[in-house]
Amino acid sequence: MGKTVAFTSAALNYLPKVRKLCTSIKRFHPEFEVVLALADERHDAVDFSAEPIDRVVALGDLDIPDRRRWTYFHTIVELATAIKPYVLVEMLARDDVDRVLYFDPDMVLFSRLDDLLATLDASNVVLTPHLTVPETSLESVRDNEIAALKHGVYNLGFLGVRDEPEGRRFAQWWADRIYHFCVADIPGGLFTDQRWIDLAPAFFDGVGILKSPRFNVATWNLTQRRLAGDLDGGFTVDGEPLGFYHFTGFDSGAHRAMATKNAPGNAAVDALVDWYANEARFDADEPVAALPWAFGAYSDGTKIPLEHRRIYRARPDLQAAFPDPFDARPGGLKDWMTQQGPLEHAELAQKKTR
Repeated sequence: MGKTVAFTSAALNYLPKVRKLCTSIKRFHPEFEVVLALADERHDAVDFSAEPIDRVVALGDLDIPDRRRWTYFHTIVELATAIKPYVLVEMLARDDVDRVLYFDPDMVLFSRLDDLLATLDASNVVLTPHLTVPETSLESVRDNEIAALKHGVYNLGFLGVRDEPEGRRFAQWWADRIYHFCVADIPGGLFTDQRWIDLAPAFFDGVGILKSPRFNVATWNLTQRRLAGDLDGGFTVDGEPLGFYHFTGFDSGAHRAMATKNAPGNAAVDALVDWYANEARFDADEPVAALPWAFGAYSDGTKIPLEHRRIYRARPDLQAAFPDPFDARPGGLKDWMTQQGPLEHAELAQKKTR
């Protein structure tokens, strides 16, 4: 049997979280090849050989058409999401790979995933729903079920694909859609990559839905999953060993707030959140966390506003006129956005007067 590749996707500043995830993968599945999809450029200050990572695939290594302009379209989160299917396609094309797993960088494994792998071996694609049990209160329906309707039925913090024709067909379809439509636009029916995957069970055969409560535990499903145990003895979910936990929204404080709301008085949840907080307490002090994103500014160092990215994405005429949107030399896109842009786009005019 060929290799199982486990990969995550992030920019350099997220490396402290990537390290926690990859260390946990190495602990429970040392047989996996661990890959970082880098939504950034490599930097001399980062020695990846010292990290629990076997291979780095940077944005510049990927076969993405018109990559320079395409990169400008995306925020840092959107770009880290948008490259996922391209890495998946590349991994599945390798002769030595049979399975590919994706994990968000703010996840941690807490036990082996042999049952998950068994499900994948009987499928072509495996997904984890945000929710597997209906909510019982209106407040939880609003917080969690309606949120799933907005953001997608399946949480793309995890995905598993097998090297089979249907798995490869799925990966290419996903890449084709994400190339054009990886944007956070909930009113427009999109939330980066997630909403597309709602269609996967209808479009592809052999899509396995992982309903075990031990996978992809997160604040949005703690209302219906009973986390118990502790760090010394291990954590369980509804009596099963905790597989992997998703610490989404941790830096903003939203994770702790929603964990407290959805699992009030649960000592195991408190212990798990406290553990991650302790693990992350020095993340902001690491030099790598302060490295600027390679695609966050124009060539003169001016930060690129979100409005500039959205306007450029929506206007093929600007894309044709400014093939390198990052170039800040006179007469470039930056000048157009500051001079002509406010005359054609009210959002730029309003921003200019603030």
